[in-house]
Formats: sequence, structure tokens, C-alpha cells
Amino acid sequence: MRKLRKGDEVVVLAGKDKGKRGVVLKVMQELEKIIVENINMVKRHTKGNPMQGTPGGIIEKEMPLHISNVAIWNSISEKADRVGVKTLEDGQKVRFFKSNDEVVDV
Repeated sequence: MRKLRKGDEVVVLAGKDKGKRGVVLKVMQELEKIIVENINMVKRHTKGNPMQGTPGGIIEKEMPLHISNVAIWNSISEKADRVGVKTLEDGQKVRFFKSNDEVVDV
């Protein structure tokens, strides 16, 4: 079971955007990277293609971050937290915050 999923709110632990929070847009499990909304923004210079109708110019986009450089945001304790996985009585696997044993998702 993945510890980070699309839609989770995370906080950046290392890098140029350290301390910023954002929502996970995409998880690339095989590469161990994630894309976070408005975090690790870069400017990409693109050449236009008149045959396809795409304009050229400078485009700002998010680049991937390594999973180890982010932590899930615990809104109850208002700080970054670690995530564990446990099985409920009915056999369902759920994620929980390690600091206060609150379930992340039901």
C-alpha cells in the first residue's frame, strides 16, 4: 500500500521549496517521485510548432520531487508526520499517522 497518494497534502522537507505545502498531483511509484502542486516550479523554453498549432515561449511547470523529500501534513497536530499501514477488524487496510494513531483515510 502506498504511503502517499494523489490528493494528499504534503510539506516539503528539503530543497529550494523547504517548508512549503501543496497537494500531490501525481505519484510515480516506479521512480519514487511525486509531483506537488505549485512546488519545484521551473521555466521551460519551448519551440512552437505551427503544424500542430502549439505556441512557443516560456512555460512554467512542476517538476518531480523524490518521495523522501516530502512528508504528509497532519492537520490535527499542524505539522509533518509519518504514515503507517494497519489492518482494521474487518480486514480493510488503512493509513494512519504515527504520532497520534489517527486514520488518514477510511
